[in-house]
Order: sequence, then structure tokens, then C-alpha cells
Amino acid sequence: MTATIHTLRKGDEPSMAALVALTAAGLTQVNHVIIDRMQSPVALIPELAGHLIAGGGKRLRPMLTLGCAALLDYGGTRHHKLAAAVEFIHTATLLHDDVVDVSGLRRGKPTANRLWGNPASVLVGDFLFSRSFELMVEDGSLRVLKILSAASAIIAEGEVAQLTAQRNVETSEDRYLEIITAKTAALFAAACQIAAIVAEREAPAEAALEAYGRHLGIAFQLVDDAIDYVSDADTMGKDVGDDFRDGKITLPVILAYARGNEEEREFWRLAMRGRANGEAELARASALLQSTHAVADTMARARHYGARAIDALAGFANGPAKAALIETVEFAIARAY
Repeated sequence: MTATIHTLRKGDEPSMAALVALTAAGLTQVNHVIIDRMQSPVALIPELAGHLIAGGGKRLRPMLTLGCAALLDYGGTRHHKLAAAVEFIHTATLLHDDVVDVSGLRRGKPTANRLWGNPASVLVGDFLFSRSFELMVEDGSLRVLKILSAASAIIAEGEVAQLTAQRNVETSEDRYLEIITAKTAALFAAACQIAAIVAEREAPAEAALEAYGRHLGIAFQLVDDAIDYVSDADTMGKDVGDDFRDGKITLPVILAYARGNEEEREFWRLAMRGRANGEAELARASALLQSTHAVADTMARARHYGARAIDALAGFANGPAKAALIETVEFAIARAY
């Protein structure tokens, strides 16, 4: 049975406003670190990195580190550099992803690979990964280094797994969940978990925050995969139907394929292989996703994982930080970008 998320502020749409307010002062410090550490005598590096870092992203992952630290009443500053390391890891993966996906639009702006080319995007991504590891080493905690370095490896494994599953309509739902847990949820989980390390909390708190981040990350990706077919470019900040044209096997496609008749399954086989993926085919795909309830059921699963993320916070004291983290989950489900 799918769990239900109950919005804290009845009558209001959930937003990230509470988390933004909670972490504003800390995020200013994180941004100082980011700006400082992306500098280089090679002018192209800060130019290209700055294009993506200043491109309208919400800084969700570093804000999760800061928000979880606030939940634990941590009063130090170690988490500022570590939150910047998390953002560098995320930004590096975006640069690499856009090259792999041949993407031309991100957050409504031309991608770095469109403006500067694939080689520059890959190499600047490598630079940002290196900067993230410098920040981890400076923190001095082997535990933090282990968590973030492991997350970096898992993300790469997830991206490769997604590449190998591309265009394979026989991909199972379990396999899909493994892929998104690796490529998306691993960094959410690590961003939250390291807050417990710097706050010197015991294993139960660390495990709870890891679970919160992991389940939030899964829900976040499920929503992304659903709205690729039902939103628009202005809302999403990327081209409509990118996943369809790239032959990405996401949960909506897996469900629609499993529930379709043989003629519909053949449509999906051809479409995912790139042999029938024009505008008319995209329109048909969207119609099939609606008629088979594939999008609705993907969103239902997102709500289930969102509820699990909220449940993971049950052991922490109520207060502004906990409320902000809960509403962030609700926003991740309700967002329409």
C-alpha cells in the first residue's frame, strides 16, 4: 500500500522556502567556498563551471547537509566545506551527464557542452571532482571521506548501469530502482549522512539521516522521470521528451510496456531503439502512459518513498529544522519543473 504524505501547512502548497530560510546563512558560506575553489589560472575552468553553478540550481543537496546539521543542533563550520564538496560532485556529474546524453538545455539555459564542447565539459567536470576531494581531505575525517568517495563511485556505477539499460524495454522495475538509487539517491543520502558525522552523533542518527536522504532521492528521481512526459520545456528547464528520444528506460515506460498489448509493446520497442521517436510518436507515448496509468503509478511510488523519507525523521525532535526537511520532501513530490 502506498503511504500518504500530509502537508504540514494546510491549504498551502509545499515549497523549499523553509529549508532556504533555515540554511540561508550557512549557504552563504558554502557559496563563498564554491566560488573560491572553482577558481583557476586556466580561464575556461571558472567560466564553464560558473555557467552551470550559477545557472539557477536550488543547491538542494548542500542545503540538505546544512538542514540535517541544524536538525542535530550542530554549531560548528565543518559542514560548509563538505556541503561545497557535495555541490561540486553534483555539478561534475551534471557536466558529464549532459555530454553522455547529448543534452542541449539545462534549467532553461544552453548546456556547457553545447557552448564549449564535450572535451571541455568532461575535463572541467574532472576538475570539480578533484576540488571536492580536496575539501574532503581538508576536513580530516576518514569517515566523511569514505562516505563521499563511496557515493561518487556509486553514482558513476549508476550512470554506467543506466547506459547499459538504455533502449532495453525488458529492464525490470527492480533494476530501474537499483539504477536511480545509485545515480541519484546515493548523493542525497551521503549529503544528509555526513551531517551526523560532523555533529558527532551515534550510529542510529547517522542511519536515519542516510535513509531520509536515500528515500528522498528516489522520490525526486521518480518525479523527474514522470514529468519528462507530462510537463513542458519552460516548466522543466530542459527539452520535452528528452528521455523518450534518448531511449532511456524509466519507470513510466517500464510500466506502460508491461501493461500494453503486443502492438503497443512493439511501439515501445521501436521507439526506445530510436526507430520511431518523432513528435507524433512522443504524443502517442504520452497517451499510452496516461491510458495505462503509468505516470500516475510512478507518482504513487514517489509518494511512497517520500513518506518513507519522512518516517526516517521520526526519532528527531520536532522543530523548525525537522519541519523544513519534511516540507522539502513534500515539495519534491509536488514540484512541477
